[in-house]
Amino acid sequence: MIRSPLRRAALLLAGILLALGSPVFAQSRHLLEYPSIHSPVVGTRGMVVSQNALASEVGAQILRDGGNAVDAAIAVGFALAVTLPRAGNIGGDGFMTVYDAASGEVRVIDFRSVAPARATPAMFVDPQGRERPESSYGYLAPAVPGTVAGLEYAHRKWGSLPWERLVAPALAMARDGVRLTADEAFVFGWGRERLGNSVSGRATFYKSDGSLYAKDELLRQPDLAWSLGEIAREGAAAFYSGEIARRIEADMRAHGGLITRADLAAYRPIERDPLVGSYRGTTIYTTPPASAGGAALLNMLNMLEHFDLREMGLGSAASLHVMAEAMKLAYLDRYQSLGDPAFVTAPVRGFVSKEYAAERVRLIDPEHATPIAELAPGDPLAYESPSTTHFSVADAAGNVVSTTYTLGSDFGSGVMIAGTGILLNNQMNNFSHEQAWEAQRTGAPPPMNALEPGKRMLSTQMPTLVFKDGKPWLVTGTPGGSTIITSVLQVIVNTIDYGLNVAEATHQPRIYQGTTDTLRVEPNFNPDTVAALRARGHRITSDETMGSAQSIMIENGLFLGAADPRRPGAEAVEP
Repeated sequence: MIRSPLRRAALLLAGILLALGSPVFAQSRHLLEYPSIHSPVVGTRGMVVSQNALASEVGAQILRDGGNAVDAAIAVGFALAVTLPRAGNIGGDGFMTVYDAASGEVRVIDFRSVAPARATPAMFVDPQGRERPESSYGYLAPAVPGTVAGLEYAHRKWGSLPWERLVAPALAMARDGVRLTADEAFVFGWGRERLGNSVSGRATFYKSDGSLYAKDELLRQPDLAWSLGEIAREGAAAFYSGEIARRIEADMRAHGGLITRADLAAYRPIERDPLVGSYRGTTIYTTPPASAGGAALLNMLNMLEHFDLREMGLGSAASLHVMAEAMKLAYLDRYQSLGDPAFVTAPVRGFVSKEYAAERVRLIDPEHATPIAELAPGDPLAYESPSTTHFSVADAAGNVVSTTYTLGSDFGSGVMIAGTGILLNNQMNNFSHEQAWEAQRTGAPPPMNALEPGKRMLSTQMPTLVFKDGKPWLVTGTPGGSTIITSVLQVIVNTIDYGLNVAEATHQPRIYQGTTDTLRVEPNFNPDTVAALRARGHRITSDETMGSAQSIMIENGLFLGAADPRRPGAEAVEP
């Protein structure tokens, strides 16, 4: 049989990994006869995977220059603020999950944003209890950002190269400009209304006559370059107490915003223990609250352990059905059971326990979808013991970093602070405003995710590590708002249950089931599978793709990188 060069390369890679005893290929020996359509980027010295090729190259160069995985992740974070302004940021927030090979520890840096001191629930709902648009657009929408503080915290604890060296690539790109890809030019078209919320945003991302930048044109961001220069010289202090802080407060005051210099000066990132779970012999490390994503992921995986997904078959209606039902139950519980641990006592341990999952899984009918009206949130307290972008980095010393950070919506609040080039988030819309209003009206206890000054709102961000035999095996995460949890779930299931390589696992079609009776599937989903799901009682809808998982699998000394094609421009780069 004549094989194409790509097919021969896939066969060669599969043969190498099988010869090396790869657990993935060992459980999927048929890949030698039927090689995967999609193959990962293979490296021997580490790997950087992000949603933007320029940013991935920045991180890879840091590794080449002797930096470690944390150094590279910090440089990628700053670079994405320049090259991917709809999600990359220094005016947003996120979570970083770090495995430090020297200590053998996994730690989580929570740099989620917090509500300003002057924020009140009444600002964000109308007299009928409906959430106001101001929670998503304009100067009331931003919460106090955490990105710069979080990246600096990680550098102080684990970094090896000088801080200025890590900020320098982003500063140079902002100052000298980057040539736009077709996708990057396109997003400024549909982001025009949101970016119109500030004079500075319009001046930065549109030409003087209001027209759009086109593919291959140079976009310079001199104000952002100034801010990055301040941060390079002074560290996070420049943002939280220096001239940048003064400009944020002045612009907020001029437009009726909430953030003050006192809010900025009071902000602190938090180092947390990860949530730890297990799935079919692997160990899962993921984010604790104020992320709701990690706990929901572990709850779903615990339920899915009760089903033989491999026997059901990859992409089968039977496997997708039980996954959708597990998603439905986890989403019902997550907002009732989780909140900022500094403000509420949440039954997290109960929610992620195997015992609680064993109780909840009894509600899954393996043949038919259960209507949401027939389900209710469970009581994980009984089992308690006393969008966004993502990037993954691994280095040759064994350190790995999984980071998800966000502005909230694309371009966040649309507010760019005058004289800084910094877009601010719109995270104030992630509090449970309508539920809090209803609780106040009826005298019920407020939801755990109700707004309070200084409080972290819940997030679905969940940078995750999967370990095999005590070592990092899969580094993953994704943007995607409410679909983050289910997208990461499916990458994990595809690699563990079905033995797919990390690229093939990333390319598989995705589903999303929230707390409605509608099951979302990605475009061009197999029509026979859709028909079979409908026969099981699922109402199907399809609109857009889900997530953009950027993942690394580490197998027998090889680093296998997979950039998700769902958002153009993502790339895995070997240092």
